Amino acid sequence: MLQFFSKYKHLFITLIILSTIIISLMYQALKPEEKLAVYEPSMVQPELVDESIQYIRKDHKIADFKLINQNGDTITQENYKNKIYVADFFFTTCLSICPMMTDNMVRIQEEIKNNPDVMLLSHTVTPLIDTVEQLKKYAQEKGVMDHKWNLVTGDKKQIYELARKSYLAVKTTGDGGPFDMIHTENFILVDKDKQIRGFYDGTNPDEIDKLLHDIEILQKHYKKPKS
Repeated sequence: MLQFFSKYKHLFITLIILSTIIISLMYQALKPEEKLAVYEPSMVQPELVDESIQYIRKDHKIADFKLINQNGDTITQENYKNKIYVADFFFTTCLSICPMMTDNMVRIQEEIKNNPDVMLLSHTVTPLIDTVEQLKKYAQEKGVMDHKWNLVTGDKKQIYELARKSYLAVKTTGDGGPFDMIHTENFILVDKDKQIRGFYDGTNPDEIDKLLHDIEILQKHYKKPKS
């Protein structure tokens, strides 16, 4: 018996390798394709959605915007055209959740720095304090790559309306007035069609792992040949 196996050992090894490859290919073929939901206002927790849009069940997209980044450049939707991006809301003087959020954005930046399809967008919620100069200083301290990550300031009402009516990221209500203040840990994943594809706790490393995985899923979706 041992002589038999010894004589044909190379054949057995080849068969084992081929079997492993075939089983792996069959598993991949039968494995369900991972897909991300497209989040509409009606699907999101009501406290995160402005009352005026809670009824919307389809075609929700991030509204057009015009803000100023850390270099004094005007940033609009055109800068994110055909890009997947991660958005959040922060302020540079925050001592609670924002430092953790920024550290996790830095981690995401490191993962996507050589990926031309993905960018980052951070909106300050204290635009009077976070001037262009303040954002530039903060960006330099945190190692922000200008071509990957815009820290933006501008009209407070516009920023707050984006948070509440576009990104569906804030539980509090308000009008963006002088005493209105939003504070959210949410990171929002936006696809190339300006649709929301995921919400993540920006202070939680496990959620960041999921976000990075979901970015990969989105990229695969866009690389698929259109039927």
